[in-house]
Amino acid sequence: MPATAVPFVTPPNTHHIEALAALGVSRRYRRGALLIQEGETGDTLYIVQQGRLRAFVADNQGRELTLGMYGPLEYVGEMSLDGGPRSANVEAAEACTCSVVSRATLLDYIAAHPEFALELMARLIRRARLATDSARSVALIDVYGRLVRLLNELARDPDENGERVLRERLTHQQMAQHLACSREMVSRLLKDLETGGYIAVRERWISLRKPLPARW
Repeated sequence: MPATAVPFVTPPNTHHIEALAALGVSRRYRRGALLIQEGETGDTLYIVQQGRLRAFVADNQGRELTLGMYGPLEYVGEMSLDGGPRSANVEAAEACTCSVVSRATLLDYIAAHPEFALELMARLIRRARLATDSARSVALIDVYGRLVRLLNELARDPDENGERVLRERLTHQQMAQHLACSREMVSRLLKDLETGGYIAVRERWISLRKPLPARW
């Protein structure tokens, strides 16, 4: 199951999120803790206060597809509004603190601040578009193409040497989860790109030294 690059988005207006977080219960989670399990019925919203969460799906063979990474003032679990089953798993990508907000509290807040419903809808639409984009990638782009897309989307602007360093120091296993391929495949492709002089790896930080070829 392939995937596209995972966005890291902070909402431009955090007033409502901060107010809603204040109504929840603050809880700490260790790295790897599973907050939400796909298929279960849940009625809570998790607002990240510190650390990061990872949303993902997995198949029966244990292969995982990372859907998104969420940092402070991002939230997950809004699908609980309809009372249906969870659509994905969510785990703590690192030790984190979240405000846990019940469905009843969320609905009461929306009733008192109807403008927040528009923000919530906009977020759901963005996620639906990202899901569509991922589906397109699944059908039309090979593993190398998805890797190039991931690297380009995570790369910073060029430095004084013209190199673009990635914003995240990802392991090969984490990249494999983003792309839903094997770690060995990622390692081989990155090694080939490094040998060809397209990328450089320094202390696990990847930098793009020149434009990556469209095909390999």
